[in-house]
Amino acid sequence: MPIIKYNCLDEYLGSLAQLPVASPTPRFFLICGEAFLVRRSFNELSDFLLQDVNREFGLDLVEGSTTSMGDIIEQTTTFSFLLSKRVIAVKNAPLFSGGASSDISYSTRDMDLLSTLIEKGIPEKHTLVMTCSSLDKRKKVFKTIQTHGVVIDCTVSKGIRKSDLDEQRGVLQEIAKNLLAVSKKRMDAAAFNALLDQTGFNPDLFAGNIEKLIAYTGANPAICLNDIRAVVIRDKKDPIFSLTNALLEKDAAKALGFLSSLFKEGFHPLQILKSLENQVRKLMMIKSFILSFSKNKGSQNFKRMNFNGFTQNMMPIILAYDEKIKKTMAERDAFLSPVNPSKKEKKKAIPTDLLLAPNPKSPYPVFLTFQKSENFSLNELKDAIIALGDLDYQLKSAPIDANVGIENFIISICRKGGDFHAAENQNSRHYL
Repeated sequence: MPIIKYNCLDEYLGSLAQLPVASPTPRFFLICGEAFLVRRSFNELSDFLLQDVNREFGLDLVEGSTTSMGDIIEQTTTFSFLLSKRVIAVKNAPLFSGGASSDISYSTRDMDLLSTLIEKGIPEKHTLVMTCSSLDKRKKVFKTIQTHGVVIDCTVSKGIRKSDLDEQRGVLQEIAKNLLAVSKKRMDAAAFNALLDQTGFNPDLFAGNIEKLIAYTGANPAICLNDIRAVVIRDKKDPIFSLTNALLEKDAAKALGFLSSLFKEGFHPLQILKSLENQVRKLMMIKSFILSFSKNKGSQNFKRMNFNGFTQNMMPIILAYDEKIKKTMAERDAFLSPVNPSKKEKKKAIPTDLLLAPNPKSPYPVFLTFQKSENFSLNELKDAIIALGDLDYQLKSAPIDANVGIENFIISICRKGGDFHAAENQNSRHYL
């Protein structure tokens, strides 16, 4: 079967929809390439495959970096008592490279078992979807996939030739167009170019900045150059955001790469340490909220929740929680303030780092952080904050190698799995 480019997926799914009901449809899909485009393509594909089935019951999500091939095959070939149609989705499958963030690598025998499954082992009305970051067409398993399944290619050239830059620009233009259309806003060429210069080719960061700009401009239908200057920080030259984002994804290789860049650009170790501490504290707040919420409402798997569901069902609860925090802080400040305060004394603002949603008008960054919090257990985060405190003390009181100390911390917190994580997430192991 042909390789489908991500921007042609709509057309391909439309052609499948036109086929007679009795016609056989592909039972295996591989989505590979840029993470943002992979997620978008997966959501579009799974909506198509499960359009007449309850997604909550028809979709089984598996973390490929920690799930053996035997478990994947067992899930794929097991029939459901409730539904005839099922989609088994395996995220970050190490098909072509194990990667530093993967606990599992597939052996030759694993690849042979997968090839056999793809050729003749996937039950009718079951679909196996795998995602990965890279594609190697030289591998034997790729030839099997291409013959018996469908490859959705989400790769984007990362070079600096004009053709590469044009392709990258086209991807970001499409992202901007889709997000702006929802809010009925427009962005002129000067503003788009400025935003591109600030972020570089980073679709996740670019989309997040578009969301910030939409919230910042409010009722104004246009986003202009001054809005970019007011809202967007220069993340292209400052990879601290990229470092903390890699930490959220538990991608040690990426995090260490960004850390090296920070040191080369002259960032002070304590400045980096503070950024890591802020991120871990935010995750602890979110994790504590989730665990408290689960006691009353039941466990939630945020990696299986789409953005619309999060906005409609979770954001009102999160905003109510933040309002309680604001009220508690205001009462504390009132209690500690002088009996007869001076008229010149200004009322203290509530620190935004105490809130789950510091910008209520922009829920997308909150949604992403809640999703990525599923990568950690509360006990892991407690250990991490203690380790950061110890490292902070050592950097200030003893002649230790700051680079090595922070590198060791990153490797430790990015370690996959563990007893703490397994215990807290035993009812929500499979998610994308």
